[in-house]
Parts: sequence; C-alpha cells; structure tokens
Amino acid sequence: MTTISSPQLWLYDTTLRDGTQREGLSVSIEDKLRIAKRLDQLGIPFIEGGWPGANPKDVQFFWQLQENPLKQAEIVAFCSTRRPNSTAATEPMLQAILAAGTRWVTIFGKSWDLHVTTGLKTTLEENLAMISDTIEYLRSQGRRIIYDAEHWFDGYKHNPDYALQTLEAAIASGAEWLVLCDTNGGTLPHEISQIVQDVNGHLSLIISQEPMTDTSLREAAPTTTLSTSDKGQRTIPQIGIHTHNDSEMAVANAIAAVMAGAKMVQGTINGYGERCGNANLCSLIPNLQLKAGYSCITEDQLTQLTEASRFVSEVVNLAPDEHAPFVGLSAFAHKGGIHVSAVERNPLTYEHIQPEQVGNHRRIVISEQSGLSNVIAKARSFGIELDQQKAEARQILQRLKDLESEGFQFEAAEASFALLMHEALGDRQKFFEVKGFQVHCDLIEGKETTNALATVKIAVDGKNILEAAEGNGPVAALDAALRKALVNFYPQIATFDLTDYKVRILNGHMGTAAKTRVFVESGNGRQRWTTVGVSTNILAASYQAVVEGLEYGLLLHSQGSAALKACS
Repeated sequence: MTTISSPQLWLYDTTLRDGTQREGLSVSIEDKLRIAKRLDQLGIPFIEGGWPGANPKDVQFFWQLQENPLKQAEIVAFCSTRRPNSTAATEPMLQAILAAGTRWVTIFGKSWDLHVTTGLKTTLEENLAMISDTIEYLRSQGRRIIYDAEHWFDGYKHNPDYALQTLEAAIASGAEWLVLCDTNGGTLPHEISQIVQDVNGHLSLIISQEPMTDTSLREAAPTTTLSTSDKGQRTIPQIGIHTHNDSEMAVANAIAAVMAGAKMVQGTINGYGERCGNANLCSLIPNLQLKAGYSCITEDQLTQLTEASRFVSEVVNLAPDEHAPFVGLSAFAHKGGIHVSAVERNPLTYEHIQPEQVGNHRRIVISEQSGLSNVIAKARSFGIELDQQKAEARQILQRLKDLESEGFQFEAAEASFALLMHEALGDRQKFFEVKGFQVHCDLIEGKETTNALATVKIAVDGKNILEAAEGNGPVAALDAALRKALVNFYPQIATFDLTDYKVRILNGHMGTAAKTRVFVESGNGRQRWTTVGVSTNILAASYQAVVEGLEYGLLLHSQGSAALKACS
C-alpha cells in the first residue's frame, strides 16, 4: 500500500502513438479522444497523443484537445529530430509540432551509430547537431522537452562513448527528461540495470563538473512551471525508460531500470505496440506501486485499472487478454478443488494481492475438475448458501460432471451453471416454456445473404403464443422470434442483446454427425452473461443457449442488483 513518503514515479502513456502501431489496431479521432480522457481519469501524468503533421488524424486530435483540454494530464506531441543538413527553424514538421499547442514535446534521436550512418546516411557529428538544434529551437519556442534516446541500449553496447555524447547533446540543449529506449526489445534486465547505473554515474560526473539548476521531481512535474535557469547554467535531467517486448522482458526491464534510478516509465495500456508490443502499464503500475513501494497514481485510481484496460480493448476492438496479470478475467480465477478450498479459508494462499486493489475480483471456476468446495464457493457468489445442504451440493457436482462428459463446458458459461443450480435445488423460475420451434432458410445461389424465418410457440402464464420473425441467419431469426413472443410479457427483454456467438465442433472425426457446442453471450447494457448448448444439431444447441440467455437475463432482472453483481 502506498504512503505519502513513497518515491514518485512519472507515468508516460504512449498507447495513442506507439500502441497504435500494433498490427491490426486502428483508431479514429473519436476513439483517441475517448482513450485520452479515460487515461486522464486514471491519473496518467503524461499522455503521448501522436505525431502532429504525420497524418491528418493526429492534427485534428491535437486541435480538438486545445478546445477541450484534459483535466490533469499533459498531452504530449511526438516528433523526430530535424533532418540532416537543414535547420530546425526551417523544418516543416517542427512547425506542425508547434501548431499542436502542447507544453511538452517528446523528440526522439539516434543513439546507435549504426542507425546514424546506415539509416540516416549522415555523419556522427551531424546527428549530434540534429539533436542539439531541434531541442534548442523548441526550447526557444517555450516548449519543455522529453528526449527519447532511440535504440539506446543497442547503441550503448556497440559504442558507449558516442551514445553518451548524444545524451550530452540533449542535456546541453535543455532536455528535462532523458528516456532510454530498448527499441528492439532484445536487452535483458541485468543489462538494463547496469547501463542505467552507468548513465546515472555519467550524469553525476557532468553535474560535478558544470553548474546546473537542480529542478526537483516536484518541479519536473507536468502541472508546474519550469523555473528559469540562471544564465550559463543547465537543468539537471531525469532518466526515463521505454522498453519493447520482443524478448518478453518489457515489464521486467522497465522495473529493472526503475530500481537502477529511472524516474519515468513509458508504456501502453495492455502492452499494445509494434511487433510484440510495449511495456504493459497494466502490469507495471501495480507491480511498482503495490510491490516496489513507488507512488504512481492514487489508490482510488488504481482500483480503476481493470476497467480502464477493458475500456481501451473495447475501443480499439481487440478482445481482452483474459489471462493478463492483474486485469485479466482469469487473473484471480481458481479452478482446482484444492486451490478453491484454500482460498476460501485465506485468499493469501493462492493470490499475490487483493483483486479489489486493481479493480478486479475473485472468480471460482466450475468444471469437471471441480470439487465440492468449488460448487459451494460458486453458489455463494450467486447468493446461494450450500454449506448446510451438502447433499444438494453433491447432486449439483455430479450433474456438472455428467454434463461436461457430454460436451458442456461451464467455466465459460456461468449463467448456465447458475440455472443448473436452481434446477437442482427445485427453485428454477419458469418465466416461459418453449413448446416448439421451426426454422426455414432460403439459400439463393449466387447471393451471399441467407434469409431465415423462425417460428416459435411458447407458453407464458398458461397462454400460448405463436410468433415468427426473420433474420440474416437461422440463429438470428430464432432469437428475434423468441424476443418478439416474450417482450409483451417481459418488456425488459427489449434491453437484452446477443453480443457474441461461438461454435465449437467437439468430435470432428464424426463428420456431420459430430456434436456441436455453442456459447452465446448476452447483455443488458450493464452486464454480460454467457450460456451454453450442446447437441449433434447446431440449431438445437443454439436454441438451448439462446433460450437460457433470455431466461438468465430475466432472472437477473427479477433478483435485482445482487444478482447482477454475482455474475460480474
């Protein structure tokens, strides 16, 4: 738990720039604005918004934030140093940076001599001039500078003297942060630690030789004004770290750098980024704050971390990683009977932190591997106490194992398991009864669309209702017909949506006679739940899952907020 005396770390989020370079990830201006506002609420001090001038989207993004600024975070523009053999004052891309109107600008420059001579095709001396000229020009225009030393660790290992010269050029020009980048993501933690220590030692030597203005971390904060240096003096810069995940070391490397003295940590939500991604802030923040004792965000903001992670994944239209540490759906899930029994006695037995500290929650998973403790614990999460009903609990467990042997899977369909428990206990509420259904499909040769018509006959409170509805497929038609038949009796069904539909063939060697398992995810705008159906007939399996999805939604509505919380 953080305290007032905890050392401060500055978080720098680059989801909107580096994160969007992930293959298959694309965001609109509106998406970027929504994510920026969510990161602002999370308490991230620096949010890198993109490269103004590189594309029209980023230009519009910065303009809109000028009209509606964030509440606490500094939005940061990103750009490279000027081009070789030119001047910063005449560089068009730097004019776009100034037009973005941000107080902070991140400039990246080359640290590796290989990149200077091969990539830029210029001299080592000209690269130093590019760094100095760019930073000096932006400083003269009132901007505060974060210098990203691109390919720093590779450059340092290849030519340490020249790599340090690039940092010295940035320092002399007025950069306030020196961010060491493991751009290729191939460095190991012990190397990170040693090199960051080397850099800190070199900076200490520079400080001892020349007079500098000591701006404390408080003064370097994004919400304060930089004090003017005396003539002839320079600002003492702080060290930051930017790591990529190509060796699965991004989080470990960032932590190693912090332990060696880095004060800024750059990363992205969910670790999004080019190739294998960037350091995942959803893992870095809780590790640094809850385990290493640093202050990153407030405790209340930390409890928003899981929600923020899922929000960003939804906005960028990527499925959340259910097994992600801290924020994943399975991060605090317990499946083995021995584990569940121990966690029920004391969560510390199998949980390294309290899930609620990061806004997550404990889940008891139900499967054929479950023991009686799983069933009792899972029932409790649905508000059902089975401690004194061991016979019923054993009956539920046996029914669970029998169904899973037939192909059902309840760890991913907890709503179906809840209905199974109510059935075993004899209190399953009968909202409606399906008397039968028919589905007719028209497959028109040469056309991609499939027209389907479903007819259902249901009974509600002794009344028989016959309804039909069309859909672009048999399951959609069946779902629509059921809703149409029920909505007059249960108006809340109008708020239910079928949000996902998944099919799995269980025994493919049986060909068209194979069993099919169908998962249907439903929602009501506030909560989502999943149901399962299994049959050799894909429509029958779909029918089971769709009907139970509607039934469980009605159960949630009848039980109120307590039931909603239980299936979260």
